[in-house]
Amino acid sequence: MRHPSEVLAIVCPGQGAQSPGMLSPWLELPFVTRRLRALSEAAGVDLIRHGTTSDADTIRDTAVAQPLLVATALATARELLGDLPAHATPGLTAGHSVGEFAAAALAGVLTDEEALHLVAVRGTAMAEAAAAAGPGSMAAVLGGDPSDVASVLTALGLTPANMNGGGQIVAAGSKDAIAALVASPPSGTRVIELQVAGAFHTSDMLPAVDRLAEAASGVAPHDPTPILLSNADGASVPTGREALDRLIGQVAKPVRWDLCQAAMVDRGVTALIEVAPGGVLTGLAKRTMKGIPSVALKTPADLDAARELMEKS
Repeated sequence: MRHPSEVLAIVCPGQGAQSPGMLSPWLELPFVTRRLRALSEAAGVDLIRHGTTSDADTIRDTAVAQPLLVATALATARELLGDLPAHATPGLTAGHSVGEFAAAALAGVLTDEEALHLVAVRGTAMAEAAAAAGPGSMAAVLGGDPSDVASVLTALGLTPANMNGGGQIVAAGSKDAIAALVASPPSGTRVIELQVAGAFHTSDMLPAVDRLAEAASGVAPHDPTPILLSNADGASVPTGREALDRLIGQVAKPVRWDLCQAAMVDRGVTALIEVAPGGVLTGLAKRTMKGIPSVALKTPADLDAARELMEKS
């Protein structure tokens, strides 16, 4: 049983974590299949088809990728948490970029269906904003001196859209500028273009903020339980109203996952579970939250290890 001073964190991945066929093994679990059907209806998107047979280009489309990721996170989180005793429930949750909507639902701010409806609007609005802004992309810059990286990004007209910690910055901007960054990376770095279809978390996305705010106007959010961390600054969000406002505004603001990780350490997180499609955030945690055990849910085979970690934490 967990000691009162121990804190379990559940984290939800963001766009770029998706891969073709990622839902196939999860459909062997009846509960997950039922939840995905319900969430597909809420989103107005056939998420089961996209998570099993759609190709990489199809699920790269923002309007598909965002609801697919949030539904996968929520369905697998509910499978994980459904039969655990009360003492094993998380004390903190956070999500990267669109994953923040899944985290907000896990914290009780939104229902799962409300989260999927809003994410469907968000994804479509961001895709339209990206199309209006012209060809855009994003790339992870790994390693190097932060000041040198910042200088190169500025020279290329790129925005540091995700500050992920562990020596990783994600740049966003025009497709041509990202291609130039990949072709000539800053000294001591490795640059990987991401599977996204626009320059997200930049001013290009301001039109999507207005669309999302309109869609959220009828939602009555609840105060978060457990703790919900914000992408904007890693702060604990005290009320449902503030959480929803932050979710809306974050569309056009940089993601500060580095500050979320620092906040988890400061709050005494002792174990971390990344729900499906897991791997990215636990990889970052291994570099920046050293010594904190973690499990990433990639397939149902990972559920036992996650439950064991939750029981021990």
